[in-house]
Amino acid sequence: MNRWLLLLTLLPALSACQLLQRTSAPRAAGASVHVPSKVTGALLEGVFDNHEQVWSAREKTGAIVPPHVVVTIEATAQPEWSIWHIHLDATPPLDATWAMHRSSAAGATASLVPHRAIDAAISLSGAPFDPKQWIALDACALQGPIALDGFNVAADVAACTSVIPGLGPQAALLPLAVEREGEWLHTRLFADQARGGDARVDLRKAVFFAGWAAINGAGPNAPANNDWHISRTLKLGDEGGRAALTWRDGKPSGYSLTLERLTYRDGNVPVLKLSVVDDASGKSLAYVWANPEALRIGLNLGWAQVGLERAADVGANGEAAR
Repeated sequence: MNRWLLLLTLLPALSACQLLQRTSAPRAAGASVHVPSKVTGALLEGVFDNHEQVWSAREKTGAIVPPHVVVTIEATAQPEWSIWHIHLDATPPLDATWAMHRSSAAGATASLVPHRAIDAAISLSGAPFDPKQWIALDACALQGPIALDGFNVAADVAACTSVIPGLGPQAALLPLAVEREGEWLHTRLFADQARGGDARVDLRKAVFFAGWAAINGAGPNAPANNDWHISRTLKLGDEGGRAALTWRDGKPSGYSLTLERLTYRDGNVPVLKLSVVDDASGKSLAYVWANPEALRIGLNLGWAQVGLERAADVGANGEAAR
């Protein structure tokens, strides 16, 4: 059984027995700095994925593989509020949505207070955000220092435990500590405690690429012909993003593209890897590498051709300039 799913059945017991460690919010150090709200708001937007953390653990013999987690943080019309969608890739998958209210105290101390929806359907409705539809989990407030380029906040776990039983399975995905550092979002979720005192999820902000792909109808062994099926609306993130290659009628061709940032242990050099994958076997048929800062990446296998460009460079028509 998936360890995280097993933990869901133990949440009430963990709460009752008070086996959780107490985590104190880190204290700010140094001189006080005023951090504009627009800066802190920018730190709380994007799609964050721990794809490389999971991949790296699987490459190491005997290593405990952390859960694959995706955190999507969306801004709202109210600058001090953001919506956090947390997805656990498990069988079955688990999802939770929290509204986070951000405030700053004197100096450089920040507070993030998670809120749960009064009605679970609210978080999925797509309706305009209304704070009145969310209930504050004050006991789980995260507090700590904030700067222009990041923050480090944590909750008092002992206090937070008191509200856990009323949250249901989604409590496993409640953040107890969050550190935003450069492109990284390090977070410790409630269920991470089952993996030890230092366990956390290391997520990196995804950079999206968009572009085109062409696949020949005769497949990898195609003789010379003009049966090309072209898609000009590809979009995938560099943290394990996947996009199916389709025929012109939209049906799957049996092949997909994956884009991922990895650091190979024998070379210790980070790379951006674009692969063509056989969906049936899951095996990579071919791949190319580029440096992670690359603006463009592509490949030409004869029967399959791909050209991708960072989304920031995509034109208004949705196509990457070529």
